[in-house]
Amino acid sequence: MTQTPAYDYDVLIIGAGSAGLAALRAVRRHTQRFALIDAGPGGTTCARVGCMPSKLLLEAAHAFHRRHQFEAFGLRGAAQLHADIPAVLQRVRAERDRFVAGVLQSTQDLGPRAITGRARILDPHTVEVDGQRRLTARSLVIATGSRPHVPEEWQALGARLLTTDTLFEQADLPPRMAVLGLGPLGTEMAQALAHLGIEVTAFHGEDHLAGLADPQVNAALVQSMSSSMQLQLGQLPELKAFDARAITIGAGDFSTQVDAVLAATGRRPAIQDLGLENLGLTLDERGLPDVDPYTLQLGQLSVFWAGDVNPDRALLHEAVDEGEIAGSNAVAEEPRAFARRTPLAITFTEPSVASIGLPYDAHWSDEVAIGGVDFAHQGRARAGLRNQGVLRLYANAHGGELLGAQLCAPAGEHLAHLLAWAIARRSTIADLLEMPFYHPVIEEGLRTALRDVQAHVHAPRDTPGPHYCEQSSLDCLD
Repeated sequence: MTQTPAYDYDVLIIGAGSAGLAALRAVRRHTQRFALIDAGPGGTTCARVGCMPSKLLLEAAHAFHRRHQFEAFGLRGAAQLHADIPAVLQRVRAERDRFVAGVLQSTQDLGPRAITGRARILDPHTVEVDGQRRLTARSLVIATGSRPHVPEEWQALGARLLTTDTLFEQADLPPRMAVLGLGPLGTEMAQALAHLGIEVTAFHGEDHLAGLADPQVNAALVQSMSSSMQLQLGQLPELKAFDARAITIGAGDFSTQVDAVLAATGRRPAIQDLGLENLGLTLDERGLPDVDPYTLQLGQLSVFWAGDVNPDRALLHEAVDEGEIAGSNAVAEEPRAFARRTPLAITFTEPSVASIGLPYDAHWSDEVAIGGVDFAHQGRARAGLRNQGVLRLYANAHGGELLGAQLCAPAGEHLAHLLAWAIARRSTIADLLEMPFYHPVIEEGLRTALRDVQAHVHAPRDTPGPHYCEQSSLDCLD
């Protein structure tokens, strides 16, 4: 990279979250003339209030909920177990703090190149910190992340309104809670709270949960969630009244009283007062610029955009990829277009939920072959009393290339990875049926789904598949 002495730095990175730190790693391979600006708190959204503490809570909740199956296994005494919520939350915080400490340690060697303060962009090469210090750079990387969005009318609840930024800081949780919003994170937290023994009422303005589009997969998730909580779908909840004793929430003709509310109503890009209008670009109704998804460049400027500040791919692995792309292009003479990975989103409920590759579309023609499996009778799932959920696969009807999948299934997070890898390799259904399947494993359910799709693929392979890939007709073998 050619140095430009007129600038204070080669690159200024705004934001020290997952995307900003990935950009930092990429930039450091090429130049030491950089600075990382962050207003705090440090530790990344994932480690501090997102992926890791939520999964810690889910692990405790899933473990405790398994007690309901002990009798069926012949294990007695489950009624004596109870969830010590304060102890559960204490472990969540302790492990969370360990993850955060590891993140913070990664920037300890930056010295004066780590700048604490709120950045505001003045032009494509100039950033002001806390309204005082001005810094210039050849390139900017914007990786300011996101923050919880809470509709204004609910903010009147004060401390009884929780978000994922405050949920894990509670010393204890009340016996009755409402969850507003059943996107991926709301679905996870609603189930975690319910599985810990809290009386949960969950509200969602749509009929589909966790970003699912396939009606069969969504129905399986709704059935699973309904077994442990009250669901109110298809209508937006309203705050009817509240006093020191209870909060009254309604949706249509339904009304309930709770002690606290968890707002999982989505996150918004953290762009307030960032100065995006000073870049000279057209901004949409959300105040966001158009971003090239392959270079992450804004217009023709030497300004790059990465991470959860991009609401279309607000996932950790995407944030890290985008930080790498943005950082690499920020130090390059000319931005390079990078290939993006197969779309993969997982919700860690039980059974787990995932969307992989091309999402389901109700308007698909017969160009797409669809098949699936219901895990109710799948051998390994029945053995573990995990036999609920469905997997649906979508393939090109002419040739059988796997295009996408949605699932609500046991071991779904692992099945999702296998499917994402297969899509990335442009595998056909017939290719996958030639792969080895051990017995008895959950993956045999995937094989059943593959067979179902293959029956709808119009163009057969030149060489017929081996007979040992055919359906066995015995549940115990599939």
